[in-house]
This record gives sequence, C-alpha cells and structure tokens, in this order.
Amino acid sequence: MSIRILPPTTVNRIAAGEVIERPASAVKELVENAIDAHATQVDVTLMNAGKTLIRVTDNGTGMARADLLLAPLRHATSKLPDDDLLRVKALGFRGEALPSIGSVSRLSLQSRAQGAAEAWGLLIEGGDMGEIMPAAHAEGTTVEVRDLFYATPARLKFLRADRTEVEHARDIVQRLAMANPNVSFSLTSDGKPLARYNRAQGELIEARLTRLAEILSKEFGDNSLPILAEREGMRLSGFASLPTYSRGTSSEQYLFVNGRPVRDKLLLGCVRAAYQDFLARDRHPVVALFLDMQQEDVDVNVHPAKAEVRFRETGMVRGMIISALKHALADAGHRASTTVSLAALGAARPQMQPGFSYASSAPSYSRGSVAEAYPAQQFSPLFEQASQIPQARPVEVMPESPTAYPLGAARAQLHNTYIVAQTEDGIVIVDQHAAHERLVYERMKAQLAVSGMARQQLLIPEVVELGEPGASRLLKRTEKLAAFGLIIDAFGEGTIVVREVPALLGDTDVRGLIRDLADDIEELGEALTLADKLEHICGTMACHGSVRAGRALNAQEMNALLRQMEATPHSGQCNHGRPTYVELKLADIEKLFGRR
Repeated sequence: MSIRILPPTTVNRIAAGEVIERPASAVKELVENAIDAHATQVDVTLMNAGKTLIRVTDNGTGMARADLLLAPLRHATSKLPDDDLLRVKALGFRGEALPSIGSVSRLSLQSRAQGAAEAWGLLIEGGDMGEIMPAAHAEGTTVEVRDLFYATPARLKFLRADRTEVEHARDIVQRLAMANPNVSFSLTSDGKPLARYNRAQGELIEARLTRLAEILSKEFGDNSLPILAEREGMRLSGFASLPTYSRGTSSEQYLFVNGRPVRDKLLLGCVRAAYQDFLARDRHPVVALFLDMQQEDVDVNVHPAKAEVRFRETGMVRGMIISALKHALADAGHRASTTVSLAALGAARPQMQPGFSYASSAPSYSRGSVAEAYPAQQFSPLFEQASQIPQARPVEVMPESPTAYPLGAARAQLHNTYIVAQTEDGIVIVDQHAAHERLVYERMKAQLAVSGMARQQLLIPEVVELGEPGASRLLKRTEKLAAFGLIIDAFGEGTIVVREVPALLGDTDVRGLIRDLADDIEELGEALTLADKLEHICGTMACHGSVRAGRALNAQEMNALLRQMEATPHSGQCNHGRPTYVELKLADIEKLFGRR
C-alpha cells in the first residue's frame, strides 16, 4: 500500500488523543491558559462529569479580535516569543490545547482584552471554525466545551464512572491551586460546589501553607515541616509532614517544577529515601515540594500532556531533595504529630447520651464535700472492685520540676510499659519501648559513622538453627553484619553460631534477633540499596536492644529516658513511624471533665 498524507481532520484527532484523554485533561489545559493569562480568579463548571459541558471563566488579560482568530489554530501560541523550546516559562506553550479540544467537541470562545471596548466570540465544531462575532463579556475569557468526544464517540466508552471523572478534574484544580496560591479557584459539578479556594494573603511561603492547609486539611498545616534549600541555581521550598502524620499510599505527594505540577518517580524515590529511618515501608508522608530552576536545566517536552519532565542533573536534584527533607526532619527534634493527641482525646471522650451535658447532669460540689454528700457505704462495692484493678506505680523520688523540660517530669509508670510525665501545661504519656528503640537506633548510627560498632563477646556462643536458605542469606553478609558488631560463623548445615553482638544491645534475645534478620533480608531481597539494607538491619537490632514493654523502671531511669528523648533527633516516633509519646494539654483534659 502506498504512503499517503493523512487529512487534517484525522491529524487533529490524533493530536487530540494525545492531549485530551478525558474531561480532566481539557480542564487542565484551559485552567493553565487562564493562569498564563495572569488571571486572579478562575471558575470551572462541569455538567455530566464534563462530558456535556466544561466551562472555564477567568479574569485574565483576555484576547483581542486578531488573537481570538489565531487561538484555535494548531501550534498558534503567544508563549514562545523566541521559539526556544528549552526556555519555556509558561504552563502552555505548544498551541495544541484549543485545536485539540475543538476537533472533538463543540467549542466556543468569548473574550475581551483588558482595556478593550468590545468583546468577541467564536465557535468551533468538530474542528470547523465559524465566523467571529461581537459578544457581551467582561474583561477576561470564557471557554465552553460542549459534547466532548461527540466527534470521536468511541472515546466515551473508555471513560470511567462520572464520580471518578469528576475526581480527576478536582485533582487537576487542586494541584494547580497548590502551585498558585495568589489565584482564587472554584469548581462546580452539576450545580454542586466541590471546591473553593480564596486567594491567599501574605508572603509566598505563608500563602502556600495556607493554601495547602485548605486542600490537604488543617491537620497538615499543623503537622508539616517547612522545606527550604538552595544549590547551584536551584531552589527547593515547600512542606513535608511529620513522620507520625502519614498515609497508606503515596497519593498525597506533590512535586511542582517552575510552577508546573508534574508526576515524577524521582519524587517518590527521594521521599522514601529521606523517611526510611522513620516510617514503615507501607506508610507514606504527605509532601508538597516546589522546585525552581533555570529553564534550560529542565526539559518539559517529554510528554504531550506536560505531566512529566526530565532534569539535566538528575543526581543533583535528587540529592538536594533528600538532603532538604532530612534536615527538616532533624530540626523537628522530638516533635510528634498533633493528630496523635487528638486521636487519644477522641478515644478518651465519654460517649454521652443525646441531650446529656455536664452542666445539667453533674452535681455541683467543692473539694472535700463528697463524703458529706454521699455516705461511705454507698461506695463500698466500688471500693471492692477497685482493689482488684492494677494500680499505677508512682515514682519514688522526683527532684525534677515539670516546668524545666519539654517532656516534663515522670510521675508514674502504668502496666510497666507507659511512663506518665507532668509538663508545665499538661501530661505526656510515653511508650517506653518505642522511645528507647529510637534512642538505641540513633546511637547505633552515630557510633557507626564515627568509630564503627563496639562489640561484646558472648560468654557462651549462641547456636541458632535457621535452615539452609536462612543461614545462607546471613553467611553471605558476614562482613556487612560484622560492621554492625555482629560476628557469626557457619556451624553445620542450616545452622550458624553467634560469637559477638553489638555492645549497645546489652542483654538481648540473640536467637530472635538472628531470625528476624534472616527474615528481613529475605523480604528485602535486592530491592533496596546497600545503605537502605544496612539501616534496616540497624533498625532491627535497635528493636531487640531497647527497653521492653513490661519492664519496671525507677524514677531515675524514667527521667533519664525523657531527657534523652529531648536531646535526640526524631525521637517523636519509633523506627516504624509509630508515635513514641502522646501529649495532652491541661485545657483538653479539663474539657473531658466538663471544667471548660
């Protein structure tokens, strides 16, 4: 068959298939055009999940009559004044959006340029342009996309449920709103308001946090760390959550390059690397990072939808992101997420009957008046039951003042597992095993970095039977394990002997440690880098070497643990991302008891 040139209508539909995959794709292109036009207000309206109508109205610079005639033509754009594709400053730049949308829908444009006396309108149907006509319109532009994909009905069969398509459109608006806090956005679907973000005030960093808190929740605003780093012409800013504020997926991790929302696997890898000391592998922090760099150092021509980019110096970008995140986490010290305390308060709050209120139901009495109001014999059954309940073990000696330290002074130990400390304005409850696990882990890392792991020889070497696969996995890594102070040798088929262990672990369960290490190495396989594997091994050892739940601690030990937590980075969470302590403010406790 001979080669032939495709007709323009087919070419346009091929281009539309690359740029306009679903209604959300059209929303993205039109909202980006509005932002490029310096709009401060962008309103998006959908009907039938965008299949019947997509309307985007802005108050930007608008278009004069001559510009409106050129806008629907392929590769007609005002955003490449010097035709240099390596120096793209606008979100849109290819001139494909409007012609692609117009080739598969009924597209109408109405626009009035700033300062112009009249507005103009234009209709494009299935790629065919109508006559330009005078219109009634304020300064700015309105684009209406009706009957999307009517010219390519097969495409409609590949769309998801209406709810899913609307959520895709909402995600697009949210991402663009994150990147542009100086712009107001609204999204309406079938007459129902879905999102409204007012223009944020203040400096850019403050405005970004305000907008992120609007979109990602106020809790993120309260539990996020500021990120700021600069290196060789690149600037990274944004916010990342505390490890104890995490999610089950990585869907709330956002990267913006020169104001452009992008989806890049580089970000996922960087975030995982930065948080690997603080989160289990099935937990993910919430992150919004904004990378600004020279236009020629990033290629935005990778994909027609402009959702992917390619960096000239990928290693440098990766290093800066990981370093900035790690520094922010280190600066957080022992801080933990406020959501931990809120969850604790929610669990402790009494489940009251409808209509019940403290003010109307609680008797009024002063200190010392209980015995007068209620005879002692009424309480005797309760006293008998209470005698069977395990009591908190009070601290014997308490020289510390609770006002002197952030985590307060120890007052009691509950169930030989939880330390209760009094602070200046509340109480702190510490999980002694989780807290000590983090402390041991940080000491192991510091010792490795400075002088290598100190070892202690076992008086009686421990023989551990693992089976041939497990023993083989460990014996292949004897040199790496020796760097951590763990000395092992083969001891027959499927068996190893442990001769030395890290001194920091003290009296530990050697058999359990070895079995856990064998299981971890099997699970990790070759998926992680050497550094990742070593740190994971470090975490496993720290877990075995920490103070166990169920161990009674004296006053000096409890307070020593609190002081070490205050002086140790990242002590607000254990190595798996679980909180090490819960702080309850006195005001919140008083609310539980109706005192406020």
